[in-house]
Amino acid sequence: MKIRKGRRLAAAALAVSTALTVAACGDDEPEQASFDKITVMTRLFGTAPDPAGELQQAIEKHIGKKLDITWVPNADYGDKLNVTLASNNIPDVMAVDEKAPAFVQAAQAGAFWDLTDKLDKYENLKPADERTALNSSINGKIYGIYRIRPLLRSAIVIRKDWLAKVGLQQPETVDDLYNVAKAFTEQDPDGNGKKDTYGLIIPKWPGPYASASPYDVIETWFGAPNGWGERNGKLVPGFDTEEFIQANRYLKKWIDEGLVNKDFATLDSANWNDPFVQGKGGIIIDVDVRANQLVDLFKQKTPNDTDKVVMVGNMKRSDGQKFSYPFTGYNNVLAISKQRIRTEKQLEEVLETLNKLQDKTGSALLTNGIEGRNYKLEGDKAALINQEDPAVKQIQNDVDKAFVQLGTRASVGLGQYAIKYPDEVSQKLYDQRKPQMEEELKTAVHNPALPVISPTLVQKGATLNLIIPDARIKYLSGTITEEQLRAEVKRWYASGGTQVAQETNDLVSKLPK
Repeated sequence: MKIRKGRRLAAAALAVSTALTVAACGDDEPEQASFDKITVMTRLFGTAPDPAGELQQAIEKHIGKKLDITWVPNADYGDKLNVTLASNNIPDVMAVDEKAPAFVQAAQAGAFWDLTDKLDKYENLKPADERTALNSSINGKIYGIYRIRPLLRSAIVIRKDWLAKVGLQQPETVDDLYNVAKAFTEQDPDGNGKKDTYGLIIPKWPGPYASASPYDVIETWFGAPNGWGERNGKLVPGFDTEEFIQANRYLKKWIDEGLVNKDFATLDSANWNDPFVQGKGGIIIDVDVRANQLVDLFKQKTPNDTDKVVMVGNMKRSDGQKFSYPFTGYNNVLAISKQRIRTEKQLEEVLETLNKLQDKTGSALLTNGIEGRNYKLEGDKAALINQEDPAVKQIQNDVDKAFVQLGTRASVGLGQYAIKYPDEVSQKLYDQRKPQMEEELKTAVHNPALPVISPTLVQKGATLNLIIPDARIKYLSGTITEEQLRAEVKRWYASGGTQVAQETNDLVSKLPK
């Protein structure tokens, strides 16, 4: 663990150094007038598409340019980002966490284009919502095009058939959910006569604290702030609250009792669905789109028996109060590097290409696929077709697991066309999303510090951002005690967190009301 952490810190430091060099010597090489190919790096949630595949070819035909895409497994993305920034081979367009210290330093050093006043003339790139644009900024400056997401999509998916087997109703409170997990572990829900199942499936989480992990969601249920929240008139990080401790004490009980997969600290998030479909675990805390993904997997495994998934929203606390975990309205931004894109003219060419990629036709390709191949329009909905054809299934996979990550206006959970499923089970789960979101927005706990990042966190974030996630995993794993977890919170403050908190409060006080 220490070796890996050292590599991450070294990579982050080298990334900043390299970015400064790139920014400083950007005019030394001859200008390239135009680009036939744009290099891209983004997240991947499955198997990487074939560059010669139908979908990529259709997308390239639409935008009139080749795409050289580096697909990075989601679990490895943070480390890969640091290494890439340090490599002197930065892609033209990158999906980045715009608040990640290494990126902030690189952007502020001049390695990425400041797009603050450059997007309004592009119909498909200008912010659809000004507050979301502000949230995705670095203290008011826009360094990327935000990838839109539903404002609230946290949900719990549960094995419906297991619920029936153990005789329990859909949970509404954290206590109900615990009882479900305990029954799934102890009552042989798969009926094989063996005690070989468990409740909750958690993967290794690649993001920092407050990055929509199952841990963050559970902490919010207990009343902890979502990232930052007000206590005694000041903003404090959510992990410096008793509710944070209570939530992790609750989850540790699950882990100690064997109600969670033993490999929760190492399970690749790309394989998150596997234990659910394979009948090893029965609960996933994630986003609502996962429910339909799981039904699709059951279709492949048991085509005539797919009604095995139920979806519920955020849990109430034991006292009946409800605190729902919202999202930011976006997830990462598409940033444009200055390594090859060095002039305003070249930037305009890239922005025009991205604008075309996000028009109605481009968005449909990214988020629905190829009309007439894997879907057809029925009114304003996309009905899936030819799903028994392996080549068509590959198109659908390339959309769901990869190309949807390039969408900014239409994206995950918000396709260009709503889906019309051929089966009642899938359609019911899909149609449940919007009303569930609207209801839970009434109890959503928003993060008031989203638009800002403190200078100290930019300088020391490579160290500070590891302290709490690492301590939380160690506590849940039983490596450290609760008192030691509290001591790690104090260490966060002593290592620069005191300045971070002061600067965050100051910056938020200056935001437009």
